[in-house]
Amino acid sequence: MGFQLIREIILEKNFYFVGTKITQLSKVEAEKFYVEHKNKFFYNRLVTFMSSGLVSAHILAKENAIKDWRALMGPTHVFKAQYEAPNSIRARFGLTDTRNATHGSDSPDTARREIAFFFPEFSMDDFYKYHEEAFRNNEVAFDPEHWVHRIRDAKAQKIQNS
Repeated sequence: MGFQLIREIILEKNFYFVGTKITQLSKVEAEKFYVEHKNKFFYNRLVTFMSSGLVSAHILAKENAIKDWRALMGPTHVFKAQYEAPNSIRARFGLTDTRNATHGSDSPDTARREIAFFFPEFSMDDFYKYHEEAFRNNEVAFDPEHWVHRIRDAKAQKIQNS
């Protein structure tokens, strides 16, 4: 799949994959997701593109995840990305400003809304209550088959290492 290389780059940059979903948005879903751009000149082009094929959606985690993800993506405009951040994902894989290879939340509130859109079964509150400490302490292992990090069983890990 075309997005596999991008996912590998994200993994190499030490992001945790808390959730992964490959899906195809309907036009209505794409319109709903990008509703804040409804009156902008590129809206129809963006919605058409985002509903034209598969989307690889992820819940990413790490210290300063939003800031680091936005830096890894690079500027929204591909030409600017190629000039200012030539190693960024958008510089390397983006085609046009609406086909710029990636999307990323710009704030914790936006992240919460966008995660709920793609992962309605995911509870951010439960993640922070039950799982965040294990991720923070790197007590997770990567599951390449499902492209997520999973919390290691501490007892099994201790037995394995003894």
